[in-house]
Parts: sequence; structure tokens; C-alpha cells
Amino acid sequence: MEPVFDANLIWIIAFVADLAIKVAALMIIPKHRKPTAAMSWLLAIFLIPYVGIVLFLLIGSVRLPQARREEQQRIDEIITGRAAPHQVGPETPKWLERVVTQNTTLTALPPSEGNRASLIDDYQGSIDAMAAEIDTAERFVHVEFYIASWDATTKGFFSAMERAVARGVTVRLLADHIASRKVADADKTFAELDRIGVQWSWMLPVMPLKGKYQRPDLRNHRKIVVVDGRTAFLGSQNLIDRTYNSQKNISRGLKWQELVTRLTGPVVASIDAVFLADWAVETGEQLGGTEHVPAEELTSGTGPDTLMCQVVPSGPSYSSENNLRLFLSLIYGATDRVILTSPYFVPDEAMIYAITSACQRGLEVQLFVSEIGDQGLVYHAQRSYYETLLTAGVRIFLYPPPFILHAKHFSIDDDIAVIGSSNMDIRSFSLNMEVSLLVRGKSFVDGMREVEKSYRDAGRELTLDEWKKEPLKATFLDGVARLTSALN
Repeated sequence: MEPVFDANLIWIIAFVADLAIKVAALMIIPKHRKPTAAMSWLLAIFLIPYVGIVLFLLIGSVRLPQARREEQQRIDEIITGRAAPHQVGPETPKWLERVVTQNTTLTALPPSEGNRASLIDDYQGSIDAMAAEIDTAERFVHVEFYIASWDATTKGFFSAMERAVARGVTVRLLADHIASRKVADADKTFAELDRIGVQWSWMLPVMPLKGKYQRPDLRNHRKIVVVDGRTAFLGSQNLIDRTYNSQKNISRGLKWQELVTRLTGPVVASIDAVFLADWAVETGEQLGGTEHVPAEELTSGTGPDTLMCQVVPSGPSYSSENNLRLFLSLIYGATDRVILTSPYFVPDEAMIYAITSACQRGLEVQLFVSEIGDQGLVYHAQRSYYETLLTAGVRIFLYPPPFILHAKHFSIDDDIAVIGSSNMDIRSFSLNMEVSLLVRGKSFVDGMREVEKSYRDAGRELTLDEWKKEPLKATFLDGVARLTSALN
């Protein structure tokens, strides 16, 4: 009888353990989590309990460690204490004023008037423009990229940093640990930084043996360059060749298409504040007045082509999805048109409702995406939304191969735009540290309209009739990828 008793006991223990896991999952997982994400995690744990539990323990938390979040809050309080009062023009619509107030409440960074900006959609041209600006530096250069690489495309940028250091300029660089370490010849890149005297640090390092660990897919995705606190660059482009030096990309002939903005005026102080906050969190070094020029000391332009700008950082160090709230508020405030550009378009329910509601209000809504993808799961998850969007009346334009349209921006009506590092996907909303720039000014939107026109001219429009002819195999893959995208 003992073998039978032992076998029954094992089955009873396994049953009780399985039941306890499911009850605990039902209590823990839905808390502070969106319903779709909670349902995806519960499904994974119920169907593959032990694998699901391991995955949840590894990547189930969408927040950085408590110490990092507390440091972000402390820095925000410092920024609030130093920030100038809100500066928005008297003709700013009331609804947009409320959006600006929301941004300031969430990030501590105020808006500013009197800025100037230009758009750069030439890949090598944007890197060369940054290098040329670094060659004018007299005090400091702050560089922050998700991916930094020393290669044939970026060598001019590295040479400009070397010349700046030789002149006595302090050059600091932040690079995301996992993203920058996995590119080709990463060791040579950071050896070169050491050789030329750049002070650099990893962002969000995953080094458990050194006591530095957080969820490995929480990454710093920002792209920022600040020179002397008077000029800044911000956008979608990383500091690397447009093939990303990947043999897979090179064999497919893939090339990345980007959009970057160059800025002057008081907004540069806010962009620099984002860098200084990241530097302080990663290195523990609080940079003083010599590394930051207050907004009130920067020249404000005058005239019809000046811009109201506000910087909106977001990510798992904040308690709210700052970028998602910004995007939703702007789409709901639009009265004429909404034109979106995102390489990885995997929206949550709120974003889908905002976009389709805009169509139902009679607005013109367009979406620019790549015709091909470089990340299989994301590409198929993105495609799973096309029928819903097309049916609602969204016009979808496909940017042609071999290019990956990696630019991240959108425009509202005739005078409001956003540009930055944030995709319109669940990863950028919840998992990545991003930075977006809200701009109000017709001259800037006119420039963005020219960029949008170039996408439209280069690509083709996807119709609902064409989409309905998609093979069942592709539809199946799209649906599976959509389910996995909710695991955050």
C-alpha cells in the first residue's frame, strides 16, 4: 500500500501546489496591471504553470527597482524647484494648455516659448550635423544613445568628440548596456571612448555579479545630444551605421530611415535636464551649474516661426505612462487631422480607441509604417491591427523596402507635433525609458508635412480590399504575435 499512498500523496501535493499558484496569480497579477496584460500572464501561467512562473519572475515587473524610482522622484523635485513658470502663448487653446499642465505634473519639466527647430531626415547628414555642432563646443557635450557604435558612419562624430576633449571640453556619454553591448565590435567602441578621453557610463546595466540588476528588457531608449546647453538634437536615430552593422540586415539590404530635430532656445535646458538626471542616476554624480544652462539664460527667439516646446520623458522610473497620456490627449484634442509615423505600431486598447474615435469624428487619419519588418513578432503583432484601422477609415501607407521607417513622430491639425524616441507600442509605453518633444508652431508642422509627403510619395497605400486577401497563415501568425505582445 505504501507505493500507492506515496503516489497519491504526490498527486495531492501537486494539485494543492498548482491550485495555490493559480490563486496567488489571480491575487497578484491583476494588481496595477492592464486587463490585457494581466489576462496574458494568467493564460501563460495556467497553461504552462512552471515556465510561466519563471517568465513572470524574470520579466513580470514593469518598474525599475525602488531605489531608482526614488532617485527619479528626488531629481524631479529638484527640477521643479529650479524650473521657470509655465510659458505658453496667449493664443494657446485651452485644451492644449491642459495637456501642457498634465505633462508638467508628470515630469516636472515646463513648456517654453521662443524656441527654434529644424528637421533632418538624412541619415548621414544628421550625424554630421551633430559632429559639426560638437566642433563648436566650448564647455561641455552631453551624448545619450540607446545604441552607440564607432564605425564608418559615426567616425566623424567620434573625431569631433576627440577634438572637443583636446580643447578642454568635458564630453560625457551614456549608452544602453544591453543594446550597445550586443552590436558588432562593441569592445572597440568603448575602448575608443576611453582612448579619446570621453567620460562614459552604461545605462540600466545588467550586471548581477556587480549588484546591478533589473528586469533585462527594461531599457533606456533615449537619443539626445546637447552642446554647451545652447543647442540640442533629439529624435529616433541611434549613433550607428544605418544597417546597424548586422550581417542579417546587410544580407537583406535593410537600411534605417530616421528623423531628427535640431533645437535652440530655452527648451534645450529641459533636454539637458533629462541627460543630467540619467547621468546622476547611473553614476551617482550630481553635475553642477557648469554642466547646465538655466532656461532663463538662453536666448528666446521672436517672430512667427518661433515655437512652444515641452520635453516629456517617460519610462519605468515614473509611476505613469507619460508618453501614452500625451499621445492620447493630443489625439482626442485634434479637430482636423492626425498623421502618425511609428516603426513598431502595437497600440493598447486606449490608443486604438483614440485613433478610431478620431475617424468617427470625421478627422483625416493617416498612419505610416514600414512594408517589411526587422523584428518578426513585432511586425506580425502590428499587422494584426490593420483591419481594425482600415475598417475605421485610417489610411495606411507602407514605406518601401529595403528601408525600415524608424522615424517616430506625429502631427495634429496644422500646428502641433510630437517627435522623439517613443514608438507607439506597448514596449515604449511601459518598458522603455523614452523622451518625446511636444511642439506647437505652424513652421515646424509645415516641415513635418514635407517629410510625411516624402513617405507618401515613396511608398504605397494599403487598402482594405487588398488586406482582406491576406493568407490565413499570415493571419494566424499576426494573432499569435498580438497575444504575446501583451506580456508586459
